[in-house]
Amino acid sequence: MSLASLCSFPTYRPRRMRASETLRSFIRETTLSAADFIYPLFVVPGSGVREAVPSMPGVYRVSVDMLDPEVDELERCGIPAVLLFGVPAHKDEVGSEAWDEHGSVQNAIRRIRQHNPGMLVITDVCMCEYTSHGHCGKLDEAGNVMNDATLELLCNEAVSHARAGAQMVAPSDMMDGRVGAIRRALDEAGFDNVPIMSYSTKYASGYYGPFRDAADSTPSFGDRRGYQMDPANAQEGVREAQLDISEGADMVMVKPALPYLDVLYRVKHELGFPTVAYNVSGEYAMVKAAAANGWIDERRVVLETLTSIKRAGADMIITYHAKDAARWLAEER
Repeated sequence: MSLASLCSFPTYRPRRMRASETLRSFIRETTLSAADFIYPLFVVPGSGVREAVPSMPGVYRVSVDMLDPEVDELERCGIPAVLLFGVPAHKDEVGSEAWDEHGSVQNAIRRIRQHNPGMLVITDVCMCEYTSHGHCGKLDEAGNVMNDATLELLCNEAVSHARAGAQMVAPSDMMDGRVGAIRRALDEAGFDNVPIMSYSTKYASGYYGPFRDAADSTPSFGDRRGYQMDPANAQEGVREAQLDISEGADMVMVKPALPYLDVLYRVKHELGFPTVAYNVSGEYAMVKAAAANGWIDERRVVLETLTSIKRAGADMIITYHAKDAARWLAEER
């Protein structure tokens, strides 16, 4: 045998490390767990309410008195946090129920903090569920959302949530300067330890339809392209996240997730900041519809989808799949 043949190495064959689950786990680059998930909850007025959202199978709108079993289930699954959305009893032009001390979200915060003290409570801060017109702020006479006038309303809402016990607030309105305004308002009210998870990079997307059914937040006219981001822009998404960081955001978010994995990757890797992705209602509904028709393996597709979001850079994933995914992951252990 020649010296050349002794010194030569066989070609690397990746399949050797794919032969068993144990071998695959040795070199797995991305891991997914229930601890990565935040579960959205829709809270409605009244009592004894647990109504299914038709366009989101497995998702419910619940009254405050029905929250305990919902949150207990999340805790059993190992899911560490909820994101609360409120549906008001009454709507008006400025969405004043958003900062009502006894509003749906405020009551839900207190209920969860008392009954499930180990659950992190995050609240969505926006006006669209509360305004009679369905837009995310105060309108001028021409029907345009007024940026600076809206900031005051958002600050009222955020402080109200903090007073009720929210452990994190999440402004989703896409007004300019709202993170800085909310940070100042929280600090001045004595809530300097309440962090802000900013919907920093939120696109004007067609994937929000089922959510708008659940939250009763469809605009009564026009759309939200005047303040949410153009789906064609990626670099702008990174700039939006950087702006919110400079204003005091503690976490930034890309929403939706799947059509914007490239943006998620860039935000995380260019800014190196805690980053959340929102696996939104339309993404969820498409998987559910395809699974119901027998076109896909739901379990496999859901876990693959969530892994792709984590792989792209998400530190946490807001997802309606959280409960199912957590159970499936537990079965795989």
